[in-house]
Amino acid sequence: MTGMTKFAVFASGSGTNFQAINDAVQEGKLPGEAVLVVTDKPGALIVERAEKAGIEVLAIKPAGFPSKAVYEQLILEKLRELDVEWIVLAGYMRLIGDVLLAAFPNRIINIHPSLLPAFPGKDAIGQAMDHGVKVTGVTVHYVDAGMDTGTIIAQQAVEVVEGNRGQTEERIHAVEHALYPKALQQLFSR
Repeated sequence: MTGMTKFAVFASGSGTNFQAINDAVQEGKLPGEAVLVVTDKPGALIVERAEKAGIEVLAIKPAGFPSKAVYEQLILEKLRELDVEWIVLAGYMRLIGDVLLAAFPNRIINIHPSLLPAFPGKDAIGQAMDHGVKVTGVTVHYVDAGMDTGTIIAQQAVEVVEGNRGQTEERIHAVEHALYPKALQQLFSR
């Protein structure tokens, strides 16, 4: 895959967004190559998905490090070793720190299950349901030092199924799995 944009996916959970992105790569819809999956949860399903796809995994718990900077420095060394150009967050439940932000300015992307700036942070779907909104959505954005505060790249609205969190989550995930690869395709083609 020479000439393809090399990227790393950071995830903490099951990796459904990773799967959607990797499927888009395999189908030729995304001009990139996932060369590394980074996870802070060695037992997460994302590890199995990445290994099945033949993608190298760096699974390390941050608790064993004296600081976030030291933890990120180890990750950065691996990213540089693999010539990673972009970092794609896909359910990574940690704030990115100064080490990675400085090394990848405007090259770290995240997806969030709300129409930012509404409902940033954890459990955005629950926040939307609790507020009784009729429409929520999905946002792809650049990562900065704040929590879900970076410049918005793409958004898509999703109707809330009143009183049914499960159906609302399904709708949001379906939009995420389509919107994220599309947004990355535009970024990687620049």
